[in-house]
Amino acid sequence: MLVEVEAYEPSDPASHSFRGPTPRNAAMFGPPGHAYVYKIYGIHWCLNFVCQTGSAVLIRALEPTEGIDRMANRRGGLGIRQLCSGPGKLCQALDVSIAQNGLPLDAPPFQLLARDAEHDIATGPRIGLTKGVETPWRFVRNGSRFLSKPLRPITTG
Repeated sequence: MLVEVEAYEPSDPASHSFRGPTPRNAAMFGPPGHAYVYKIYGIHWCLNFVCQTGSAVLIRALEPTEGIDRMANRRGGLGIRQLCSGPGKLCQALDVSIAQNGLPLDAPPFQLLARDAEHDIATGPRIGLTKGVETPWRFVRNGSRFLSKPLRPITTG
């Protein structure tokens, strides 16, 4: 279950699409409903869902509900709260890599399901940015114990 995401769009200086298409971000300029996967710090894969041209949603954390043993094995036997509580952890647990870049989200290896109920969603500033820092485009399931970091309040001038 998705519990934390961040949004990015072309006019956002923190977005990979801000300066236009490149070989790295080409999937962001492809059709909506596809994966954009990139490596951060040369170490961790990050999974994004392309929503419209140049716009994507970074999948930051999820609450594991199925395949927990496989995820734990990929993550070195860590406990359930540490399996997918961050974009790099999530990709390692789900075995996401550049091989999924550009793939459609409505076909294997992906399986997206509609939510099963209404959830209390909170918003706040995104994490780890130097540009567009205060944009409140981080969305979290309120009260989830599976977030990458607690939601910090938005500060004003």
